[in-house]
Amino acid sequence: MRSYPELARRYAAFRDSVLGGVREDPPLPGLEALPDEMELQSRWFAGEFGDRFTTTDGRPVQLRSFGHWNHAAGPDFTETSIELDGEVLTGSIELDTDVRDWEHHRHSTNTDYENVVLHLHFAGPAREAVFTRTPTHREIPQVRLELSMLEGGAPPPRDLAEARLGHCSTPLAEMEPERVNLLLEAAAQHRLEAKHERLARTIRHHGRDQALFEAVAQAFGYRHNQLPMRVLAQRLPLHELKKDPATREPLLLGLAGFLEADGFETAPSDTRSYLRELWESWWKTRDLHAGKTLPQWRLAGLRPGNHPQRRIGALAVLVAEWKRFAALLEHGATFEDREFVGFLTGLEHDYWSHHYTLASAPAAKPIRLVGETRAIELLANLVYPLLVPDHSSLWANYLQLRAKLDNQKVRRAAIRLFGQRPDAAQFQKFVHQQQALLQIFDDFCLADDSGCEDCPFPERLAQWQ
Repeated sequence: MRSYPELARRYAAFRDSVLGGVREDPPLPGLEALPDEMELQSRWFAGEFGDRFTTTDGRPVQLRSFGHWNHAAGPDFTETSIELDGEVLTGSIELDTDVRDWEHHRHSTNTDYENVVLHLHFAGPAREAVFTRTPTHREIPQVRLELSMLEGGAPPPRDLAEARLGHCSTPLAEMEPERVNLLLEAAAQHRLEAKHERLARTIRHHGRDQALFEAVAQAFGYRHNQLPMRVLAQRLPLHELKKDPATREPLLLGLAGFLEADGFETAPSDTRSYLRELWESWWKTRDLHAGKTLPQWRLAGLRPGNHPQRRIGALAVLVAEWKRFAALLEHGATFEDREFVGFLTGLEHDYWSHHYTLASAPAAKPIRLVGETRAIELLANLVYPLLVPDHSSLWANYLQLRAKLDNQKVRRAAIRLFGQRPDAAQFQKFVHQQQALLQIFDDFCLADDSGCEDCPFPERLAQWQ
C-alpha cells in the first residue's frame, strides 16, 4: 500500500500529461447539453460551482453567503451576500441557463428583481454583449458558469461509451498485476479527493450536518431519483425537520407529492391509518410549502425496495437517529466501518419495515430500510471521502472494503480495460477498484470521440510507473 495522498497526485499528473496538460470539457453544442435548470440551481446552492468567480467584465467576486433558495415568485436565491470590488453587497441572485432569459422573463421591469446583486448564466450570444438591468436601470454584474467548474462533477458528454474492447486493453493485458493495482489505487485516491472537495464546498456554506444530510438523501435516491431526493433535502433542511418529530414524515412525504387524500380509501387497511395520521399533520402546513416544487420522480422500472416512498421513510428514520449517525463520523481516528454498516442496516420503522410502497400489501417478513450494499455505497461515496483526507490511516481500511455489487458503467469500463485478461475479475473485487474504473472511464473513455483511434491513453500507459 502506498501513502495517502501520494498516488492521487501521481494519477492527476499522469492524466494531465496524457491529455496534454489541460483537461477541457467538450464544447457545448447548445442548451440541450445542459442539465435541467433545477439541477443547476441545486448544484449551485450546494456550492459545487465554487464560491470565487470573475464577472464577465473581469472583476473578482466572492460568495459570502448563498442565502435561501426561493420557492415563491421572484429571484432564485434571496438574502445572499457577495463581495465585489472590496464592497459587501447583500440581496438576491438569479440563475438562468441563457443570459437573455433576464429580458425574456421580463425581470427588467419586475420590481421583485430590484435587489438582485448577481446574475448567473451558462450561455449567451458569442458576438454581442447582453446587459442585465433592474427596473431602475441599475446594471447587475454577470457571472458565466461552466460545467467544468464542477471539478469532475459535470455530466459526461455521453452517458456511456460502447461496451467493447478498447485499445488500452492491449497494453493492460501485458502489464503485471502489481502495476495495474498501482494504477487503480492511484485513480481511486484521486476520485476520493475530488469527492472530498465537493463535499467540503457544501460544508463551508451550509454546515457539516446539512451537507451530510443532502449527501445521504442523494444516495438514498439510487441511480434514477438522486436529484429529487437531494432537492427534497434542500427544500426541507435538517434543522427544520429536527424541530418537531411529529411533522417529520408528513413534511417529507407530503412535499414529495405522495400524500394525496383521494387515494386513501383505496389503500390497504393497515396503510389507511398510517396515511390518516400523516395527513392530519400535512394538511395544516401544506400551503406553507406550496412553492417548493421537486423534479419529477422516476417510478417505472424500479425494484420495489428502491421506491422513493421507502427511501423517504428511511430518511425520516435517519433524521430521528441523527445524533447517533453524526457521532459515528465525529472521530475519524476511531471510525469503524462495521459499526457504521451495522447502524444503518439496523434502522427500523413501524410501517416501512413491512411495506414497499403506500399501495402495497404487507411483506411476508421484515424488510431492511437500508441494505448492506447501500451502506457500503455510503462508505465509498460519503464517509471515506469525508474522513480520509484528515485521517490518512483510514486509507488502509478503505482498500479492504469489498464490493457487493457492480453496475453497468463498471462492467463497461472493465470490458474496455481488461476484456482480454484472464484475471480481470481480481481487479473488480474491492470498492476502490470499482471507483478507479469509473474514474479512468470518465477521464479517458468518455472524453474520447474517436472510437479509441486517437485516444492517447493506451500509448502512454507504458509511462505509468
